Amino acid sequence: MRTPLIAGNWKMYKTPEEGVDLVRGLIEQTKDVKDVEILVCPPFPCLAAVGEALSGSSIRLGAQNLYPKAEGAYTGEVSAGMLKALGCSYVILGHSERRMYFFETDAFIREKTDAALDAGLIPIICVGESLEEREQGRTFDRVGYQMDRAVQGMSPDRAKNVVIAYEPIWAIGTGKTATDEQAQEVHAFIREKLSVHHGKEVAEAIRILYGGSVKPANAAGLMSRPDIDGGLVGGASLKADSFAGIVNYK
Repeated sequence: MRTPLIAGNWKMYKTPEEGVDLVRGLIEQTKDVKDVEILVCPPFPCLAAVGEALSGSSIRLGAQNLYPKAEGAYTGEVSAGMLKALGCSYVILGHSERRMYFFETDAFIREKTDAALDAGLIPIICVGESLEEREQGRTFDRVGYQMDRAVQGMSPDRAKNVVIAYEPIWAIGTGKTATDEQAQEVHAFIREKLSVHHGKEVAEAIRILYGGSVKPANAAGLMSRPDIDGGLVGGASLKADSFAGIVNYK
């Protein structure tokens, strides 16, 4: 059985002090949760303080990005090793906002994925289609292309350590959500892609998250689908009450 993962992507919100306040509330409101893995991914300046506040809890710490080189003259960038040293266990890679605003390519995201795995971080690899692509019936073409470049040639042992997040771009921060059926259909397609590349056993072990306006009101319906293994949560992760409501979806 795959353990559900609920991951909060704080994006560019929260100072270190605000982040500590948030996770203190989250720890209290999720202390009785079992069989669900909880992850918060603050912006870089918050990682140290939030990591310290999470000490002794079961909530995991992750980052929102990394640069694929171990070190060097890359002003403004952060390496996988630096994140690991701060206590991160996960890192979000290839989010649609990184692709859109910072022109990240599938090849570059694969470099980052390999760097994360080399450092012992679990990459959450984001894939998803735009509204135009969905309306043109090209969802599977787009997601399939991204998936091929994300995992092709990766050994099964390495592939077991990745998480995939399906985030329909048209549902991010818009209040729109794919229906449970729409989300499940793409998740099943992604799992089949993983099976083609790594075999059914590995594909069945990999968690696939849904990201796109996940809220307490729709979490249970989404998580009830057989190939949806959790959520990559944006806006609703910025308040302890709403994020805890998603974590407590059962």
